[in-house]
Amino acid sequence: MNYWQVQWVAYLTLVRKEVRRFMRIWVQTITPPAVNAVLYMIIFGGLIGTRIREVDGFAYMDYLVPGIIMMGIITNSYGNVVSSFFGSKLQKYVEELLVSPVSNFTILAGYVTGGVARGVTVGLVVTAVSFLFTSLKPEYPVLMVLIAILTSIMFSLGGFINAVFAQTFDECSIVPNFVLTPLTYLGGIFYSISMLPPLAQKLSLFNPVLYMINGFRFSILGVSDIPLWQSFAVIGIFIAILFTVALTLLNRGTGIKA
Repeated sequence: MNYWQVQWVAYLTLVRKEVRRFMRIWVQTITPPAVNAVLYMIIFGGLIGTRIREVDGFAYMDYLVPGIIMMGIITNSYGNVVSSFFGSKLQKYVEELLVSPVSNFTILAGYVTGGVARGVTVGLVVTAVSFLFTSLKPEYPVLMVLIAILTSIMFSLGGFINAVFAQTFDECSIVPNFVLTPLTYLGGIFYSISMLPPLAQKLSLFNPVLYMINGFRFSILGVSDIPLWQSFAVIGIFIAILFTVALTLLNRGTGIKA
């Protein structure tokens, strides 16, 4: 085999391993996000939503669904990579990858693709569940898929960086619990930022998750608090930065080599 064939085989092997890993325990990886989505839709959309006026011309349940789908994609993309790569560090088999003829780019791409696979799978499951509560049809289906994949790539890279620095399983949960969850909940899942006071609206613009959720909502409903180009710009910038950081850390052996 030549160099590129080796990299391709290694990449596919890593992706298969990652997909089999989360599908083998689907009761723990796929089912909980679907159950959470049902609870959000029942409590916020069904119970509280009946007391809320329309948002941007849509019933509250319809407005809520895109945000819940995106929340599932974000949290599961991040969670898959941080747990998987940290597990490979803990069990020492990542060292076998590093001494093999597999490039660091291929290693990173394999883990990130695994995160995207889980994030998109959860997104599809949550979308299927949402049909129990609404009959939404995407306005721009290609755009919806593109934003979902790009967002999943971004948070998979974030999960990889978290795993590189983590020394214990507890450290793997610090960023998701204290950074990712607040940003997600304050990213416009449950509301339009036009409903906030002026100062809160301005502060919300510093939340990167807001741009992803609004871009995804635009692809489904055709409405957004943020111009679409800004959503793509923020996602693209963060992917570029996180990819550069992740690959640099991997090249240096940060958190892996003694």
